[in-house]
Amino acid sequence: MICCLLFPRNTAMLAQSSIGSLMDSLGSVHTWKERLVVFQHYLDESAKAKVDQRYIEVPDKPWRVILRQKANAVNVKYNNTLEALDPSVDAHVDWEMRFIPPVATSVGFWVGYRGASVSYSHSLVKNAGRYFTFSSTGAQYGFNFRYRRFNTSAVNFRMTTYDIDGNISDYEKDDDTPSPVWIRSTYVNGYYVFNGRRYSQDAAYNQSVVQRHSAGSFLAGATWYQSSFDYSDVANNVFMIIARGMGRIKVHQANLGLGYGYNWVPFRGFIFNAMVMPNISFYNRVKVYKYDSNYDLSDDDAPDDFGEWNPETRKWANGETHRSLLYEKKDNPADAEVWETGTDTEYSWGKVNLDFRLGIAYNWKNYFMGFQAQFSDFHYDKGKCGVGMVDSFAQLALGVRL
Repeated sequence: MICCLLFPRNTAMLAQSSIGSLMDSLGSVHTWKERLVVFQHYLDESAKAKVDQRYIEVPDKPWRVILRQKANAVNVKYNNTLEALDPSVDAHVDWEMRFIPPVATSVGFWVGYRGASVSYSHSLVKNAGRYFTFSSTGAQYGFNFRYRRFNTSAVNFRMTTYDIDGNISDYEKDDDTPSPVWIRSTYVNGYYVFNGRRYSQDAAYNQSVVQRHSAGSFLAGATWYQSSFDYSDVANNVFMIIARGMGRIKVHQANLGLGYGYNWVPFRGFIFNAMVMPNISFYNRVKVYKYDSNYDLSDDDAPDDFGEWNPETRKWANGETHRSLLYEKKDNPADAEVWETGTDTEYSWGKVNLDFRLGIAYNWKNYFMGFQAQFSDFHYDKGKCGVGMVDSFAQLALGVRL
């Protein structure tokens, strides 16, 4: 879908013609060394033919080896408004859970030939989860993929209670969940550069080319984003009870955007890039998995007349289905049990999200150094439920052309 949105038909026809010529050239040689030389020549000529070399310089040395340090940060927030069980009572509770895992700092190397590249990095932080990224840029296109999976027990819990008498009370606590909360996020983004002959994202973000004069361009982009967090372990039953049984949430979102990027070149070798692209979602889906428990937060239970819990009938010995945690005075009694009861799915569209990128680079002789940062902000709001995730990174790089 992204490819269809971003690449015009005439561009595709030119690409097919170019690839056809390449295949003919490869077919005329026999050894793998000869074919490699032909392919390298094709990449070199393509890189120079697609840009205006008065504005964009394509270095003669095609290889780049880069050492870099990268830091990734994620912030996940979930909020909801809980109405009173009795609809005739004018009272409710606004509450929010926020999860902020440790910043995932890594060091690694990156090797590239023109627009093709491969990289490897090693995390310096324990318990930062797994983080995988892939990106590719050309004269008129860009593609980014990011995936992160981690778990955290650190949670910030905020709650504001509005009672039937009009009183308002606030409660906030930094705590550890009894069982870790698992969070996953996937980000896929593609964009098309309208002025790709004079404006290059590569010059600022992977240094495959050098921007010689200042230039800007409008960009059209498409983004797919999905995230999920799961705290449905029985040890976290008190959190699920407070959230009215919600134990897992999955968010899927598709966006289209139009933005603008500018490369400022105040002197030879130096470039400052800023790109901002507001995105409007045309597809939003939130799927909530609900759970029930043999405990609740009621305050009208006798403390010692329930007997044993029967997991088959899901009833206590006295026939009741729930026992109060308030009498137990603990979050996770030994006989606590939770089970999934169903799902709720909601759809919407029209939410505005933001993609902002910043790049600084300096080139001298066959060496270069750079700094890049990206900030992506995703939201989903439906009724009285909201999910938000901020996914960002910053990296320093030092490289040489070979």
